[in-house]
Amino acid sequence: MPETSETVTRNIRISVQARYVAQRSRPEDGLWFFAYRVELENVGDETVQLLSRHWVITDADARVEEVRGPGVVGEQPVLAPGEVFHYTSACPLPTSFGTMHGSYQMVTEDGERFDATIAPFALSLPHAIH
Repeated sequence: MPETSETVTRNIRISVQARYVAQRSRPEDGLWFFAYRVELENVGDETVQLLSRHWVITDADARVEEVRGPGVVGEQPVLAPGEVFHYTSACPLPTSFGTMHGSYQMVTEDGERFDATIAPFALSLPHAIH
């Protein structure tokens, strides 16, 4: 599985790129730290707002953690047609490999809600084979 993903749901393109952060990791203590950059692009013709997030994080031992909450990095961005919003966040893992996927709960100007899919991507050490 690649460390990147891209998907489009209802004209919202979500691209993710993950990377290992060695300087914040402590493998001797069972901590591997990964950062990921998300880009949301409105490729449609209606304005939408991101309301909340739902992440599913799975480590190499098949332990699953679900994270839900309002917005992303403290924001609930509004994306007009053609607009892009990006942010960087992070995920600590107790194993050197894992995966993430999920969705953003969005709403249109007309009040219609939908889930924008975040395709799966890997959290892995550089040049590692799993």
